[in-house]
Amino acid sequence: MLDPQRNAANTARTDADEPPVVFVVDDDVSVRESLELLIGHAGWQPRLLESAQAFLQQDKPRGPSCLVLDVNLPDLNGLDLQACIGTARPDMPIIFITGFGDVPLTVRAMKAGAIEFLTKPFDDEVLLLAIAEALERSRAALAHEAGLAAVRDAYGSLTPREREVLGMVVSGRLNKQIAADLGISEITVKAHRGKVMRKMRARTLPDLVQMAAQLSLPSVPGG
Repeated sequence: MLDPQRNAANTARTDADEPPVVFVVDDDVSVRESLELLIGHAGWQPRLLESAQAFLQQDKPRGPSCLVLDVNLPDLNGLDLQACIGTARPDMPIIFITGFGDVPLTVRAMKAGAIEFLTKPFDDEVLLLAIAEALERSRAALAHEAGLAAVRDAYGSLTPREREVLGMVVSGRLNKQIAADLGISEITVKAHRGKVMRKMRARTLPDLVQMAAQLSLPSVPGG
């Protein structure tokens, strides 16, 4: 079956194709320098910062990104930074690194959504694999959001009457039922329905139902 969100996303430019950025927040300059070389050699763009506050002042990258984050920082610690950005940057997975890891810290970080928790000194290949996974998750999240934004834009192009028809169609109402409910002819309902399908770029009724679910449209009584 056609994925309507992907179909909509194909009509709009997605930021998921932008060059990946890997933020490194660690107050140890030697760690930052070594990771800069490692990340750059892997083909990603490293951005090095010495504190959580410095990270919070950075602009959000347009493309895929992830954060390699030390737990122990001089101002705001890594776990608190994770809590700060968890809802604001859901498309930026976090990889924790620390020289003083313990089980409670690891559990807390992973429960809050971190994808990896590495204790220094860690193996470079392990970190690179974690970064690759994080960037893939970020790319998928950006593509999902781009598709959802395209669906929202398509819905915004509908007239009030077309939105009424859409709501009734996805609730399972037949054309003749919609016509009776709205006091219009069945031919007019079919015309509205065709415009809805074209504007929403839906090829089938299941596509349209899935889009309505993504938009959290209310169901129509009697459907």
